[in-house]
Order: sequence, then structure tokens, then C-alpha cells
Amino acid sequence: MVKILWVDDEIDLLKPYILFLNAKGYEVISAVDGNEALDVLQSQNVDVMFLDENMPGLTGLEVLDIVKGKYPALPIIMITKSEEEHIMEQAIGSKISDYLIKPVNPNQILLVLKKHLDTKRLVSEKSTMGYQQEFRQIGMRLMDRLNGDDWIQLYKDLVRWELELSESDDVSIFEILKQQKDEANVQFSKYYENNYRNWISGKDDSSPLFSHQLLQRKLFPFLKDDKPTFLIVIDNFRFDQWKALQPIIEEYLRVEKEDVYYSIIPTTTQYARNALFAGLMPSEIKKVYPDLWIDETEEGNKNQNEHILLQKLLSRYRFDIKTTYHKVLNATYGKRMIDNLPNLMQNKLNVIVYNFIDMLSHARTESDLVRELAEDENAYRSVTRTWFIHSPLFEVLKYLSIRQANVFITTDHGSVRVSRPVKIKATKEASVNLRYKVGRLLDYNPKDVFDVKNPEDIFLPRLSIMSPFIFARANDFFAYPNNYNYYVQYYMNTFQHGGISMEEILVPFIQLTQK
Repeated sequence: MVKILWVDDEIDLLKPYILFLNAKGYEVISAVDGNEALDVLQSQNVDVMFLDENMPGLTGLEVLDIVKGKYPALPIIMITKSEEEHIMEQAIGSKISDYLIKPVNPNQILLVLKKHLDTKRLVSEKSTMGYQQEFRQIGMRLMDRLNGDDWIQLYKDLVRWELELSESDDVSIFEILKQQKDEANVQFSKYYENNYRNWISGKDDSSPLFSHQLLQRKLFPFLKDDKPTFLIVIDNFRFDQWKALQPIIEEYLRVEKEDVYYSIIPTTTQYARNALFAGLMPSEIKKVYPDLWIDETEEGNKNQNEHILLQKLLSRYRFDIKTTYHKVLNATYGKRMIDNLPNLMQNKLNVIVYNFIDMLSHARTESDLVRELAEDENAYRSVTRTWFIHSPLFEVLKYLSIRQANVFITTDHGSVRVSRPVKIKATKEASVNLRYKVGRLLDYNPKDVFDVKNPEDIFLPRLSIMSPFIFARANDFFAYPNNYNYYVQYYMNTFQHGGISMEEILVPFIQLTQK
């Protein structure tokens, strides 16, 4: 039974309310002043507290401060005769859960109790019922011939339900959603690989927007106005992670437009982000700027020339503008850049790349501690939120929220939680990525992968005559037969990228404006 502590110096006048609550199944414990209320809290557990604002001795606000100091999680409903603004500001600033103005009616009391005690259950039940109603519709959509925009909308809908159901206690409904999302990923992978060659070669006019087209289509039009433009690229940033951060960001900036574009394959930084900044596909970068491309088999940082590729792209489109490029790999550099923001406001374009989420993804694979912190999709989003709230990036966005600037957030690719091993054999020279392989003498079942024997067909550099690219689909990952069981156990349920899945391919491009 839910216990209510009601503190009021005129408690005798409230007996009709107490009887009403008793009839509704609530137990009400009364106290006539603040000291008696503190004694009750010390001797027994209560679920919610009704607190009169105007009492002799300790005032309601004084009791509120003491109780919040000792019992910060206890919901407190302030009840007051006064509607003076300063009293409400003090109470809200002390983190009351809600307030009621006297005289109150029984239904108001019942409503506020349900709001603060039953919200999670009611939301969970409503979300479960909503998804059950839409489950069949999503299944029917998966049987249709979906186009590029349809897949984006379907993925958005699945992410919305994933976020809504993530707090539900109904494990079975969440498992049903997971199975439906896995099915969607299998279908999406087939759709992507059936169309990718024609899309990239320009033979299909219905091609979605890809990495190498993004800046020209979405960013460059804004370089013609008077405002400075900030492009924030969060490496390995998934659409569901964006939706987890959106409510925090919207406290400071308005989401003007929420787009989703398609990453090229391999969905890795070396290929997707270089293509994004160069405005060219990887084989085109190697052909046009051979000194700026580093192959898989070569030593060196594969993304060390992004800023130069960006300058080349701007020059090809005849933008003679002042541009800066920053890659934030640690908090120290991030904080130093915040101090430099007034100077950056003088530039036409500032690009800032944040690598935390990508580092988190790799750390989760290699560290048992990090794996426990981000053990599933919901925890992965939670860690991302925690990082963001305390990150230099959040400070950058707060700064820009009160300045006139164009602000965009995007990424190069996402990552998928892998769960199905696919056996392949390869030589030591093959690439090490778990979601794609390139190299000589790859031995695999063609039914298990998307294989591209001629890399030039999808504008990837050829390493040698006998070096195809193969890509994992949906939740698959590649495993070698040698020491197979250990390998599978080590990488099972880790977040990987490089292959074909909605999480890796369908990634956000967000336009933010000042409120």
C-alpha cells in the first residue's frame, strides 16, 4: 500500500480528503508541524509527502530544505494558499515534485498522486499497447517494396519504439521489438546491396543522399549567408543516440531540421569520413589526390588528411572562405577550443570532429569494465548521454545557442551490436575489421556476405587483382575458424561498424538554430 505523509497544522480539517484517499487504497500518515513530520520520516518509509507551505514553527520551505537534504528521492507536493511568484520560485528551486493551490479538490489530489507514483507504470502500459497495435503495421510495411525514404521512416519508427519501450518492465514486448528490428535489418541489407552499385554509379535517379554528397547538398548553401557555420561531426554517432541527446540539446537550441542520410560502405572512418570531407568516393580520392589517400595495407593514420580534402572540396566549389578544422581526441583539447570560440566566430566555416563515441565503442570491446557499463543498447545510449552532459561539446553548443551561427551535427557512420558469427578464412594480409574484409584468397560462403569482386564497381580502391571486398549484413560478424569459440565469445554482443545495417548506414544530419 502507498503511504502518504500529509503535513499541515490544520490536519483535522483535512479528514474528508484522508477518508477519500483511504477509500482509494492509500494509507495517510498525518503530522501537524515540521518537527513531527521529520520524526515520522525517521521512523518509517513513506512514498510521497504533502507539505503545507504556511505553518507555525518550521515553515513549509524550511521543512522542504531539510527533507530534500536527507531524502532527495522522496516526491514532495507543496500545498499553499499563496500564489505569490517568489514562493513558487523558492519551492520549485528546492525541487518540489509538484504543487497544489488551496482549496484543493479530491480529484486534483488523486491526479497528482498518479502523476508522480504511477507515471512509469502508466507510460509503460501505454507504450506496450501502442507498439502492439503498430507491430502488425510494421510487419506489413516490411513486405512492401520500400524506397530509400521509406526505409528511413521505418528505421525512425523502430528507434522511437525502442526508446519508448526501453524503460518498460515488460521484457517480452522488448524482445518482440528486437526480433522485428533484426528482421528489418535483414531486409534492409538486401535492399541496400541490391541497389548500391546502381546508386553509386549514378544509374538510378532514385538514389538516396550518400556520404560524398552530403556537404555539397546540405551544408554549402549556408556558406553563402553572413553567419559563421559550425559543422560538428561526432564519429560513430547513431540515430538513436541523437534521439537520446535531443531533449538535452533542445533546452538551448531548436531543431530546425532532422535529416537522415546513407553512409557509403565500408561504414568506417577511413572510407565514409574521407568521402564526406572530400566530396568524392574513395577510389576517386585515390585517383585525384593519390598523396592524400592511404590504403588498407599502408602504415599511417588513414584520416590524417581530412582537413586538406575539405579545403580541396571547398576550392572545387569556388568557396574562398576562412575555415578551421579541429579534431577533439581528449577533454584538454576540447576545453582549450572552448576558450577559442570567440575567435572561431570570425570564420565562415568551423569543422569540429569528436571521437569519444568511437573510442567508447572500441573500449567496450576491449575492456570488461566498459562492457558492463554499456552492456546493451539502452546502456550504450545512457553512457553517451552522460558523456555529452559533461563534455566540451555541450559547452560549445551552449555558447552557440546565444550567438548568431549556423549549427549542424552529423556523423560518418554508426555501429551495430553483433550477435551472429560468420566463418571466413583469410591470409594475414587481410583487413582486421569484423564487419568487412578486403584481401587476397578470402574463403567464404557467398550466401553469407555481400561480396564485391570488382571494387571499382562501388568506387573502392583495388589493392590487388585478387582482392575483393566482402561485407557483413545485419548483426553478423566475421570469425576465423582458428580458435573459433574464443573469438566468437570475445566479440559477441560488441558494437562494430564497417558493414551493412540500419544502425551503421542510416545516420543523422541535424540543423540547429537559436531559439
